[in-house]
Amino acid sequence: MRATVINGPKDIRVEEVPDPRIHRPGDAVVRVTHACICGSDLWAYRGVAARQPGQRIGHEFMGVVEEVGAEVRGLRAGDRVVAPFVWADGVCEFCAEGLYTSCPHGGFWGQPGSDGGQGEAVRVPFADATLVRVPSDTPAELLPAVMTLADVMGTGHHAALAARVRPGSTVAVVGDGAVGLCGVLAARRLGAERIVILGRHENRTAIARGFGATDVVPERGEAAVAAVRELTGGAGVHAVLEAVGTQESMETAISIARDGGAIGYVGVPHGGSAGVDIGQMFGRNLALGGGVAPVRGYLPELLADVLAGRLDPSPVFDLTIGLDGVPGGYAAMDERRAIKPLIVL
Repeated sequence: MRATVINGPKDIRVEEVPDPRIHRPGDAVVRVTHACICGSDLWAYRGVAARQPGQRIGHEFMGVVEEVGAEVRGLRAGDRVVAPFVWADGVCEFCAEGLYTSCPHGGFWGQPGSDGGQGEAVRVPFADATLVRVPSDTPAELLPAVMTLADVMGTGHHAALAARVRPGSTVAVVGDGAVGLCGVLAARRLGAERIVILGRHENRTAIARGFGATDVVPERGEAAVAAVRELTGGAGVHAVLEAVGTQESMETAISIARDGGAIGYVGVPHGGSAGVDIGQMFGRNLALGGGVAPVRGYLPELLADVLAGRLDPSPVFDLTIGLDGVPGGYAAMDERRAIKPLIVL
């Protein structure tokens, strides 16, 4: 079969690789119908995050079950499924608490020895616990929205929960990538009254407004802090969703939070340590939560809303490509010509 591999910085190729097969009785093999490129994939593409030459890449995919192991009970060949970006056993103490990303037997698609999501098929460990069935009669036009639930929509939702977004609250979202945009949608879904998006790209902030953002702040650093403070009468916002992962973005998030507020951080740390001013947070009673989003726990709830027409994150996909177009999709995303490419096989 064919799959995407990374050979070095800005060296993405689609190559022939061995077909996936059942290794353990809890496995399933899924034929991929949809996948996508994530902002976190760019850190490997840019050489910031180390990868082995020839390593598989991609951690978001949806498809149809082709084969199941002898111990799989909840799935059968022909089922349409969506996969969270981490597999997990579903029975350990962390999974029982909903923290699937800390499962000691879990892993990330594309890690050494595993299949990546940007390919024709994937072997899925712990298939019953990992995969979520998508109704067979789901309209084709809803499938891109379902695809966002593998990562970015669930991650935006995680940030909103960690930031304690509640009905009537004022929220700021730092970052206008796909996760930040989904954070706007998540904040609106949880009842936020006012949502400020910190972003400077008009095509992205237009989507944010469509998702429910009420204000746009294009400035960065101290200028952004001053702008948000001015919008909020000097007080700051109740909740901040940090979706970038840099030192500057974290400092901005802390500085625009209202005393007694909370920051939900989900931006993958990169480009240096994202330090936290503990003294400021202590003195201002700020809460900090977030981290790797356990999207498997959120998938059923969010999927129900997508299928009911109450939630549509699909506008974050502004480029559709086939598998052969994946290298160009990385370049487009890296050069800010695309927010998030959707791969349709």
